[in-house]
Amino acid sequence: MLKGKRILLIVTGGIAAFKAVQLARLYVRAGATVRVVMTTNAQAFVTAKTFAVLTGESVITDLFDQPSQPTIEHINLADWADYQIVVPATANLIAKMAQGIADDAASTVLLARHVPTVVIPAMNSHMWSNPALVRNIAQLRADGVHIIEPVSGLLAEGYAGQGRMPEPEVIFEQSQVFFGANPGKLANKTVVVTAGGTREAIDPVRYIGNHSSGKTGYAIAQAAVNQGAHVILITTVDRPAPALVTVKHVVSALDMLAALKDVYAQADVVVMAAAVADYRLSQPAEQKMKKTSKTSGLHLDLVQNPDILAQLGQMKTHQFLVGFAAETQDVLTNASKKLQQKRLDLLVANDVSQPGLGFATTNNVVTLLEPGKKPKTLPEQSKTAIARELIDLISERLG
Repeated sequence: MLKGKRILLIVTGGIAAFKAVQLARLYVRAGATVRVVMTTNAQAFVTAKTFAVLTGESVITDLFDQPSQPTIEHINLADWADYQIVVPATANLIAKMAQGIADDAASTVLLARHVPTVVIPAMNSHMWSNPALVRNIAQLRADGVHIIEPVSGLLAEGYAGQGRMPEPEVIFEQSQVFFGANPGKLANKTVVVTAGGTREAIDPVRYIGNHSSGKTGYAIAQAAVNQGAHVILITTVDRPAPALVTVKHVVSALDMLAALKDVYAQADVVVMAAAVADYRLSQPAEQKMKKTSKTSGLHLDLVQNPDILAQLGQMKTHQFLVGFAAETQDVLTNASKKLQQKRLDLLVANDVSQPGLGFATTNNVVTLLEPGKKPKTLPEQSKTAIARELIDLISERLG
């Protein structure tokens, strides 16, 4: 596990800094040696003395505290650590990491990192959704940094939103999966996830599509990685994928079906979160279809796409198969039929007619249906939180 491991905590100036104290205690109790680097702003929330007492180690707040020190302290710290954890990570430090800025002890040590690194953002929900912050998080993921996303709840500003730092116990468990110290509930399992809406070509310029953003599929892929799974993400969405995920990009329903058939035999779990188009053109135009003054309308000859989920149900041998049902009416009735007809082990149903929920949103309300069990409706929460609950349930069912 963590006994004998060396963990470097980078603590920044967020209100959640007090939770880093408890996290340090958990690592020490697990037998790790913990050293702490604090930013100047972090010391406005927690004292360096607190961490020094709990860890039994000196705390670094300034690389130049000891000008006569013969060693290069930030390199020594980076070389000393087996793992680095930024907790809480403010938007400011995340930006520095993404851009390679080193202007204080914390950012300088992080620039010299060469070991598994976990970043736990905590901030106001508006900051968390800011396009610049989203780009920086995507860059860190592309650089191989593990991100434990904030959860929804009451923020320091007095209103609810996604931005709260997870509880120390949750971070402690998830970070061990990233470090390989805890195999996770889905260790040695292969999880295939689909995401996004398929696009069916009309001509080289236009296509038939839908409003799916792929957020749910990407959140599920991240949650599965967090539990130690080998994850294959088949996606139509051009967005950064979670670290350690194998990505296969597709466009149409036929592309997605072919990609799924390639990996289906090795899959332990398949989560069909993608929104697959029901129809495609029988013969897409080879050139852009031009509008003329004589054109009164456009008639498209459509044919039905394969029912991918039904085919996977028929092909199923050992796979745990999860489907999604986006409905606008008679949600549970239609979802129950889909669960049975397509031989699913679990179905996630949601009413996409509700304002602010469903496609291209941050939050959702879903109902989980299983054969022979009473439907379970989860409260409104972020798609990230829903993904965690879904992966936890799948883990339980796999035993």
